[in-house]
Amino acid sequence: MTELAEQSLTEQLRAKRSEMMISELQAIALRLFEQRGFDEVTIEEVASRARISVRTFYRYFSAKEDLLQVHIDRRSEALQGALSSRPTDEPPLHALRLALEEVISAEDPVLLRCWISVVAATPSLLRGIIGGIQLKTQRVVTDFLSSRLSLPRDALVPTMLGAAVGGVIQAAHTRWFVDGGDLPTMISDGIEILENGIGSDPRAWAHRIEKPKRARRMQTR
Repeated sequence: MTELAEQSLTEQLRAKRSEMMISELQAIALRLFEQRGFDEVTIEEVASRARISVRTFYRYFSAKEDLLQVHIDRRSEALQGALSSRPTDEPPLHALRLALEEVISAEDPVLLRCWISVVAATPSLLRGIIGGIQLKTQRVVTDFLSSRLSLPRDALVPTMLGAAVGGVIQAAHTRWFVDGGDLPTMISDGIEILENGIGSDPRAWAHRIEKPKRARRMQTR
């Protein structure tokens, strides 16, 4: 094995260990938060349960709130990967529906329910969680739509469609958390409603909407 290959393998093992530690800390913290409340659990206690030092904890997280961003980060990364593998000629909303179903199906429903429970019980966390979702997961959706529609990221159509998809995901999570059922199917059915309402391939009308807006912006300059 060459030196470069050995270095690459070492980096892969280091990254794998880091991911495992992050997952363990997240799971431990969520259980404690759900049992006793987010505000009542300290970083010292999470580190103790994980059998690491507080100093080691801070190698992975800068604050206790960051433990709740792990779910958002991982879903965003998984969704980006799933979307990038969809065929380029596939209608955008259809591709989104299938990618979301794939990603959500791979998540641990017990851990997800615990995460939602903690967030719902801690109003002080909502701003950070909503911000994380909008800046990460929803950004992935909007970027995908803007790419498939050949429009700028900040154009109205991909921005509004991204927000609509985000609303579907949030509504499905709420219904699933309260009533149970199959979350991937709920999200898939919700995106299908969007497909039926506006068409699974908005490319046909997206540019008709955006062209007059660009023209009006040019006139006001």
